[in-house]
Amino acid sequence: MLTAIFLIAVLGVIGVLLLAIKILQDTLQKGIQETRTQVKEALSHYSDDLGKRVDSLTTTTDLRLKEINNHVERRLNEGFEKTTETFSNVIKRLALIDAAQKKITELSSSVMSLQEILSDKRSRGTFGEVQLSALIRNVIPEQHFSFQHTLSTGKRADCLLLLPEPSGNIAIDAKFPLENFRLLMDPSIGDADKRLIEQQFKIDIRKHIQDIAEKYIIPGETADGAVMFIPAEAIFAEIHARYPELVEIAHRAKVWLVSPTTLMAILTTARAVLKDAATRQQVHIIQKHLHLLAADFERFQKRMDNLARHISQAHTDVEQVHTSAKKITERFGQIEQVELALTSSKAEELETETLS
Repeated sequence: MLTAIFLIAVLGVIGVLLLAIKILQDTLQKGIQETRTQVKEALSHYSDDLGKRVDSLTTTTDLRLKEINNHVERRLNEGFEKTTETFSNVIKRLALIDAAQKKITELSSSVMSLQEILSDKRSRGTFGEVQLSALIRNVIPEQHFSFQHTLSTGKRADCLLLLPEPSGNIAIDAKFPLENFRLLMDPSIGDADKRLIEQQFKIDIRKHIQDIAEKYIIPGETADGAVMFIPAEAIFAEIHARYPELVEIAHRAKVWLVSPTTLMAILTTARAVLKDAATRQQVHIIQKHLHLLAADFERFQKRMDNLARHISQAHTDVEQVHTSAKKITERFGQIEQVELALTSSKAEELETETLS
């Protein structure tokens, strides 16, 4: 009897336990289902939120990249414009330098050698002003001499060489007295007459020297000497050979006696003086433009450095933005993993509590 009661009691306990186990299983299954639903909803929510954040980050990154691109493009355009302007200035400076070089070259043009001059029958057979004109025009540039030049005193020089300081303007007289010299060369004239003609020849030369000194040496307007042009080498040699006193008088009066050959030497020296003065003037201009050119290149270098710095900074900004985007993406991945781990842990805790 007791055994039967015990068995009935055990069966009753077993039935209760089975019922409790079934209820526990149903509760646990329901909890797991709810947990799965919550996890699914949470994952869906986090997925949507992550997608929105990534879209927002992508939009922000695109806008930033567009701004950087526009900034770089604007800087490049400004740099190219400034570079074009700089090279335009360089071309202008080089054109000015070429023009200055041409002016220097002009001083070396239109030169005739002594052989060409002396082979000219008209120049060799013509005396005075015509021969002087031929000699000067073939050596000196047009703008540096003036024929029949009227001085401030009203006197008119056959030619005035316009030379820079310290030489100054030099007057040349070509009206040499030839009449008595021609008479001296006439073999039909007797010795007595020749002595009178020779005396008159010296008087004429002395007076002509004095007239040149008085007319064509003007302080502050001309050089401190003047030139008396003797149109024949024979006359020039005769004076220096037989009349040294006339040469001495000319030296004291600061009147230089010249023949066609010696005038050529003087004109060549004057041309060298003109060329040297023009070269100094043009070198000054060239140096000025070279300094300006150096300044332009210095500004160009600074602008290129600034442009390179801006491009480098833009490149650095793009790399930093890219790095930040990668870090943000990694952060979201880590957050997602942490949330999944928390959800799994909660599910395990709930299952443990239910089993207990």
